[in-house]
Amino acid sequence: MFNAAGHFVQFWDGRAADVEAQAKGPILNPIEMAMPDPTRVLATLQSIPGYLPLFQAAFPGEATPITYDNVGKAIGAFERKLSTPSRWDKFLKGDDKALTDIEKAGLQAFVETGCPTCHQGALVGGSMFQKAGLVKPWPNLKDQGRFAVTKTDADRMFFKVPSLRNITKTAPYFHDGSVATLPEAIKLMARHQLGKELDDAKVQSIAAFLDALTGELPKDLIAAPTLPPSDSATPAPDPS
Repeated sequence: MFNAAGHFVQFWDGRAADVEAQAKGPILNPIEMAMPDPTRVLATLQSIPGYLPLFQAAFPGEATPITYDNVGKAIGAFERKLSTPSRWDKFLKGDDKALTDIEKAGLQAFVETGCPTCHQGALVGGSMFQKAGLVKPWPNLKDQGRFAVTKTDADRMFFKVPSLRNITKTAPYFHDGSVATLPEAIKLMARHQLGKELDDAKVQSIAAFLDALTGELPKDLIAAPTLPPSDSATPAPDPS
């Protein structure tokens, strides 16, 4: 979720407009958190001492502050602060020494190859949909991407272009997690999206630039939160 709030939509297929909407999805997803319905989520939250005053403070004036929409808003407010500033930001602000000569050469290779056609802006992606296999068909056609949301044939194999921030730390790659290493991912992108075959030297040069996109984690936000004592909570009632 680092930097995700800056993306123009959420999920690979763009089915959520923002992080507030996205936050509500995994809670009910049967292969993720698998809560049966929003009612059970709210009953669980209401059963935990300390949550009600926190929600009341966060949503003043609401008669019932613990709602499913407010759960999404609260999580989204947290996620909107999960940014990871890097040397790339310093470079964008005019600090020419923020990147090494090797990284600058990698940036040049990145641009000359054509990568910014899709990986645009300060997040180096996250601002558009693009077809996987734009020039050469993508190997795995099982997931049809945006088509699953719109049911429009023109959207087959279109996915959100990911941000490349922290990309050296986030293997495996692509929507299907099919590629284990960054160099292989770079080669596949060049081949299938741009119709180019890159030699190992150019791949390593681009990878060197991408490493400069690794940012600083917001340590105060990812520290363990202070929670109510576990023995003070009562089991959530079963709505059924």
